[in-house]
Amino acid sequence: MAVRYKNLDGSGPHPLGTVFKWAVGDKLAGRRRRSPERAAVRRVEPDLTVLATPPAPGEGVRLTWLGHASWLVQLDGVSLLIDPALRDTITGFIRRNVAPGVPLEKLPPIAATLVSHNHYDHLDMPTVLRVGAPVITGLGVARYFRHGAPPATELDWWGSTKVGPVTVHFVPSQHWSRRSLNDANETLWGGFVVEGSSARVYHSGDTAYFDGFKEIGQRFPGLDAAMLPIGAYDPGWFMEKQHMNPEQAVQAYEDLGARRFLAMHWGTFKLTDEPLDEPPQRLDAEWNRRQLPREPLHVLAVGESLTVRHDTARQG
Repeated sequence: MAVRYKNLDGSGPHPLGTVFKWAVGDKLAGRRRRSPERAAVRRVEPDLTVLATPPAPGEGVRLTWLGHASWLVQLDGVSLLIDPALRDTITGFIRRNVAPGVPLEKLPPIAATLVSHNHYDHLDMPTVLRVGAPVITGLGVARYFRHGAPPATELDWWGSTKVGPVTVHFVPSQHWSRRSLNDANETLWGGFVVEGSSARVYHSGDTAYFDGFKEIGQRFPGLDAAMLPIGAYDPGWFMEKQHMNPEQAVQAYEDLGARRFLAMHWGTFKLTDEPLDEPPQRLDAEWNRRQLPREPLHVLAVGESLTVRHDTARQG
């Protein structure tokens, strides 16, 4: 019998009937919010010469947003990819709204690919296979990496592994897994803490708001940056058990005790009902409502980088 993983609060995935109600029933009944399939999202051309050389030990971490939940994370001479989905489409029919920050063929040499869970917008198998780097992921996900695919290291929540001098920790998230009709929660989902000589950063993977953010912050104090999702939240009755809205993401940032907030999981793929460009507007409004200092908030353009070294940051 297959292992069925659960969230820290014991919850699992939505029943397929609930998914059908949102995806088909509410659409046919006209109850779903309508918004354009496309929107203008800022993108900049990265400096590939700079990205070709990761920061050396002691020089912090360079974070480059590639779109959606995809990041190039470079520190201590190592380049990592997190959740790379860099093709024109996912699942064959959901098209990109904005080109990836760095095209596949122009990536620097990658030491490891980190995959938070098995959903198609986070585990894009053609991208991962083309990169060809060893994979670090949750329990059960190695089943997808056979027959000549890169080797995969599986981690349980709070497990760790090394990529050269860099330590990668797998941490809980509030989500679920499924890649076909009959494999719900047979593989583990989560986020990552990436730790080097002069920086420690967090990537949440897909997640709803949950109490686990406080524990992650306690176990990994002094996070220099938190890459947090702000999109794919509408309608709330369906999405709030699996994705955060911008207001919840700000609360997660405060729970984590992170020094900087980096927005992700918005503007790239039209997955839910809100406009593609709405999430950063709501994020900005919530930030102002809480009267938080502006300096720690970063809504990067696709292709833009932020270099973080403990208490310093530089964009480029």
